[in-house]
Amino acid sequence: MATNKHLSLDERIKLEQCLKESKSFKSIGRELNRDPTTVSKEVKNHILFKRVGSYGKAFNNCLHRFTCTHSYICTSPYCRNAYCRFCKICTSVCEDFKEYRCSKLLKPPYVCNGCSKRNRCTLEKRIYSAAFAQDEYEFTRSESRNGISVCEDEIIRLNNIISPLILKGQSIHHICTNNKDSVMCSEKTVYNYTDSNLFSARNIDLPRKVKYRPRKTSKRHFKVDKSCRIRRTYEDFEDYIRLNPDTPVVEMDSLEGTKGGKVLLTIHFRNPQFMLAFIRDANTSRSVIDIFEALYSNLSREDFTTLFPILLTDNGSEFSNPSAIELDAHGNRRTRVFYCDPSKPYQKGAVENNHTLIRRVIPKGVSLNNFCQTDIQLMMNHINSYSRKKLNNRSPHQLFSFLYGNDILNKLGATLIPVNSITLKPSLIKE
Repeated sequence: MATNKHLSLDERIKLEQCLKESKSFKSIGRELNRDPTTVSKEVKNHILFKRVGSYGKAFNNCLHRFTCTHSYICTSPYCRNAYCRFCKICTSVCEDFKEYRCSKLLKPPYVCNGCSKRNRCTLEKRIYSAAFAQDEYEFTRSESRNGISVCEDEIIRLNNIISPLILKGQSIHHICTNNKDSVMCSEKTVYNYTDSNLFSARNIDLPRKVKYRPRKTSKRHFKVDKSCRIRRTYEDFEDYIRLNPDTPVVEMDSLEGTKGGKVLLTIHFRNPQFMLAFIRDANTSRSVIDIFEALYSNLSREDFTTLFPILLTDNGSEFSNPSAIELDAHGNRRTRVFYCDPSKPYQKGAVENNHTLIRRVIPKGVSLNNFCQTDIQLMMNHINSYSRKKLNNRSPHQLFSFLYGNDILNKLGATLIPVNSITLKPSLIKE
């Protein structure tokens, strides 16, 4: 057996070829000099799911796809299929839809690589791709060696235990030694969390910590729990827009001043190009949730759901609790959150482009610590009153007023600035 723990790219390529030849895990293991269990785990951990049809046939995973006689259920004016079984949209609106999964995928090799019916099948495909598996492996390996992986609820729980004791003058060693059953993490981990300002207690509250010269360490960052991305990916967003083409989209992003300082939350309405901005003391998930709770409170439920039917944002840790934004305190849905693909900011290019106007007033690298929400609101009033060629030389404020009315603008605190009084220079809001 091979002594090295990880599979190489060459081994994965050979594994993919063996799967195409319908070889068993045992025979593949002999060729790779690996245990069959290792081969099985490799395949199951790196399955690529593809919802595509076959040549001349759209994706359809309905149990009745061969006998269905429904026609034009989707009511789409662009549909040209005589029967719904040839349509890839019908399954999402048909009341008789029942999902069918291929029984062959429940047993080895768990993928469709060597299936003789693959080119004729309209069901979901499960493929083992050596390139995809290698990319996933390298990303997982890199991520596992960097950052702090912890959810916000766990931080709150630890903070309620540890911070009051630190403020009483107790050391972290003393706390961890005498509260093992409550803390349930190592002393080093608690020091790391404290050093990253995750607790209300700070390093200054540790009498000996501040006396030591800080060590040179790599920058720590959060690892986001990717379970929040399930059914909220950019592909899911495109599917939702395809089924609801008239739904307005709102893009959301964060804008930093200096590292560790105050941060802006920007909310951009695509159609009128109108933008809201809110200053936050820290770039945390809680600060984003608080802003949407305040908006939900100031606006009526009907106005909020009209303004924010869809929120499209990036993969930042501050957006890692989407359910708290999507649902109100009673569990009622008020919006839907979707995420762009990693490293693809162009998927929410409207908000990124509008940031250039903010940078005219607050240049990159300038700290936001000396600004308050009143300053930010003044800046956004000037930006939203600025005429755009794409809007037929109208301003976002005027178009937003036409679409949603002045009453909502007043609730948002937006004011129209006279055209000759608009200033997009740092002198507008001096530090």
